[in-house]
Amino acid sequence: MYISAKVDYAVRALCSLADADTALTAEALAISQGLPAKFLESILNDMRRAGLLTSQRGPDGGYRLGRPAAEITVADVIRPLDGPLAEIRGLRPEAANYEGAAENLQAVWVAVRASLRSVLDEVTIAGIVSGDLPANVRSLTSDPEAWKSR
Repeated sequence: MYISAKVDYAVRALCSLADADTALTAEALAISQGLPAKFLESILNDMRRAGLLTSQRGPDGGYRLGRPAAEITVADVIRPLDGPLAEIRGLRPEAANYEGAAENLQAVWVAVRASLRSVLDEVTIAGIVSGDLPANVRSLTSDPEAWKSR
C-alpha cells in the first residue's frame, strides 16, 4: 500500500491537534511536525471540507478536530484525501471480474481490503497519540518480520 505525503501529513497534523487540545494555526501545525506550511494548508482545507476539522478565524483562531480524536480513524483520513483503501484499475475489489486461471484473484483483492480495514478502520488518532493501539495492530508489529523491508 502506498501512503501519500498528503495522508502522512494529515495524520500527523491531527495527532498534533489531539495532543494540543486547543486551536492551532496551520503554521503552528507545520512547525510542530516539520511540514511544508503551504502544502499543509491545502491538506487542512481538504480535511475541513471532509468534516475532520473545524476552523475559526481571528486572534484565537486556528484548526480544531471536527470530532473527538477517539472517533477519527486513519481510514477516515485516507478516504477523503486519497480515495478508497483498495482499488483495482479504478474499481472496487468486489466489482473486479476475472476469468479463467485468474478467476479467484477477486477474492485476494477483497482480502487485501479487509486486511487494510482491520488496521486502518480500528486505529484512531487518540490511539496513535496515547500509544494505545488495538491488540491486532500490536500483534502485527510485535512480529520482527513486520519490520523488515522486502
